[in-house]
Amino acid sequence: MIDYKLLEAFAMVVQEGGFEKAATLMNLTQSAVSQRVRLLEDRAGKILLSRTSPPQPTAAGQQLIKHYLQVRLLEDGLEEASEANESTPVRLAIGINADSLASWFLPAIGALLEDGKVLIDMHVDDQEQTHKLLRDGVVVGCISGMSSPMQGCKVEYLGSMKYRLLARPDFISKWFPDGFTASFAESAPAVMFNHKDMLHYKILQDVFGNVVKLRAVHYVPSIEQYLQMVRTGYAYGMIPDWQSEALRKNGEFVEVHEKAYDLVKHYWHCWNLESVPLKRLSSRLVKEAKTVLV
Repeated sequence: MIDYKLLEAFAMVVQEGGFEKAATLMNLTQSAVSQRVRLLEDRAGKILLSRTSPPQPTAAGQQLIKHYLQVRLLEDGLEEASEANESTPVRLAIGINADSLASWFLPAIGALLEDGKVLIDMHVDDQEQTHKLLRDGVVVGCISGMSSPMQGCKVEYLGSMKYRLLARPDFISKWFPDGFTASFAESAPAVMFNHKDMLHYKILQDVFGNVVKLRAVHYVPSIEQYLQMVRTGYAYGMIPDWQSEALRKNGEFVEVHEKAYDLVKHYWHCWNLESVPLKRLSSRLVKEAKTVLV
């Protein structure tokens, strides 16, 4: 039998990134929280938390957190269904890619946040990586490029976001004087969101039919500064249509090649639970996404 007071302390330490913050939220001393975590590990017979900064759950610890969050989500749903007046707000951890967060996501779910009964905890990563957060129990749902549902989860298609390989006209004149060739593409400075971002490589392989090894890549994990890198002529890169439309219309940005674009599909994955808050989020998200995505 799991002692949920111990499990709650453990989950709060991981969620808040430390014993001190967890203690403050739980109205306990830091020593009391630490004792609860140690007692939980003693009863489990294994180490559940690595004492790093911030503390990280072990594989066994992650499974316990996943179980705890699922139970809490179901309990929150029951409280909402019974219209408890003073119930604690439901916190939903969501994995999302930066472009969705910067564009359509918050307006899509905004109506759910107005009364303060639902809180969101966003975890930002590449759309090809967010499903790992769901698999590990870090989030209850995620926007991912993966179409197949994971075990214990369900998936719905949201729509696609169009990305084009763009640059300034003077950048193209300088770096692609004889046209967009594989050799020029290798040496021209490119910009990518982070080291997990493979979209640029994918487009080059689609255009040239083989893998292109880039020799000059900037990594800029900021939507605004990524755009600025292209806008100032420091690099060329993949930019979504919602962000580049005006710049393409006024001629500041041009497409590097007519085939250098991609429709990145977005799917909503979430735990397959009978949770009222999660169902409401999923329903609204799917409905609103289809009005703004391709």
